[in-house]
Amino acid sequence: MSSVKVLKVRPTKIELIRLKRRLVLARRIHRILRERLTILVAEFLDIARKTVKLREELHKKAEEAYFALTLAYGYHGRKGLEKEALAVERKVTAVFGINNIMGVKVPLIETEKIEKTLAERGYSLADTTLYIDEAAKRFEELLKLTIELGEAEKTLEKLGMEIKKMRRRVNVLEHILIPRIEVTIKYLSMKFEEREREERARLKRVKVILSRRRGE
Repeated sequence: MSSVKVLKVRPTKIELIRLKRRLVLARRIHRILRERLTILVAEFLDIARKTVKLREELHKKAEEAYFALTLAYGYHGRKGLEKEALAVERKVTAVFGINNIMGVKVPLIETEKIEKTLAERGYSLADTTLYIDEAAKRFEELLKLTIELGEAEKTLEKLGMEIKKMRRRVNVLEHILIPRIEVTIKYLSMKFEEREREERARLKRVKVILSRRRGE
């Protein structure tokens, strides 16, 4: 016999029929789960590539933003920057929702328009220069990318957890449950065949005995 353990079931033909039905169902579920796992992995890799690009872009935008801030600081000084920053201090409104990827709930973040025009920013155009305009633009871009990256990384985390869970289920079906059902079906089939052979042999002996008695 195989090293795979036989399931503890009653050695009856009804149980054998149930096991065969169970095997068909287990194989069907295994196929569905494998297909879902394949799609989830493809989605994960696609978002992972997107996340890598976002991180690279974020680092680039951060360098540009702080360089622009350094130039503005050099021209306007600390007090000048603080004055304009306090005058336009505002909050960014974000709406958090849920997106569905193959049954996995991942975050969806919708924000108001982050990148503003000169007039929308609210600071005095007469008292400021292009240095502040450039710094404001760069930090708006940076904030937008930060939110996009946060959404992508959380999505990766959720998908990764689901893939890990799905892979465990597939492995249990593929390497434990299905082999055990198959071995049990084979074991019961052999047992019933053996019983049938014994029954046929017994019937033959009975016929021989009856034939001898009739001959007497």
